[in-house]
Amino acid sequence: MKRIKKILLKFKPILYYMKGKNLLNDPYYIDGRKKDKLERIKKPIRTEIINFILSQFKRETCYLEIGVRNPAHNFNHIKANLKYSVDPGIEFEENPVDFKLTSDDFFKNLYDNKILSSEIKFDIIFIDGLHLADQVDKDIINSMNFIKDDGFIVLHDCNPPTEWHARSEFSYVQSPALINWNGTTWKAFLKWRCNSSIQSCCIDSDWGVGILSKKHRIGQNLEIKNQFYEYKDLEENREEYLNLMSFDHFKKLITNKTNHNIA
Repeated sequence: MKRIKKILLKFKPILYYMKGKNLLNDPYYIDGRKKDKLERIKKPIRTEIINFILSQFKRETCYLEIGVRNPAHNFNHIKANLKYSVDPGIEFEENPVDFKLTSDDFFKNLYDNKILSSEIKFDIIFIDGLHLADQVDKDIINSMNFIKDDGFIVLHDCNPPTEWHARSEFSYVQSPALINWNGTTWKAFLKWRCNSSIQSCCIDSDWGVGILSKKHRIGQNLEIKNQFYEYKDLEENREEYLNLMSFDHFKKLITNKTNHNIA
């Protein structure tokens, strides 16, 4: 029987059928697809979360979005008095943004007073650019210099449902994650979760909406001994590491009168 099977597998159509069948019936693959589908239907999406935060400010608001791609997906729906968009246009050819730059070049020009003003401060900076930890960390560092004291830095893709979603290479799509990619954004977010001067949380929706604040009591910092941030550790300590919470709970935190009301 084994000899016959070995001979049959030499024929490509039979080999492809058997390999495909084995993959699609693999428990790990099935579990990954299930988690992917569950994540895609979670609500609210980032737009609603950002607009809720903006609505809490009792003043004219200023918003910056890093990594726009198609503005129709988020940027065009943001309700701020002033808003600016940054994207080099790699993923969306039309690229109708304010600054057709990488985030590094945008911030460099901002520091040098070549665009806008080096004195500008934003109420919310939304980071959704290159989903690699090193770049996200740089974007956070730069954003900290241009966020108001009571403002928020918001990050997309902080809660990858599987290790396949957290891969560092976008183009590899032959996995349970298919084309969905959160990258290693979560590692940069977790690094800032360990910063004693920052409060932080992650809303359990839309691939994980991470929020950083200098002022608002949304989550105390962590003390993590393993600074390599292995995905296995995230999987085992997800709620604690990310300070994972529902949107309703987050809303209560920033509208609570004891939580330094937004002016």
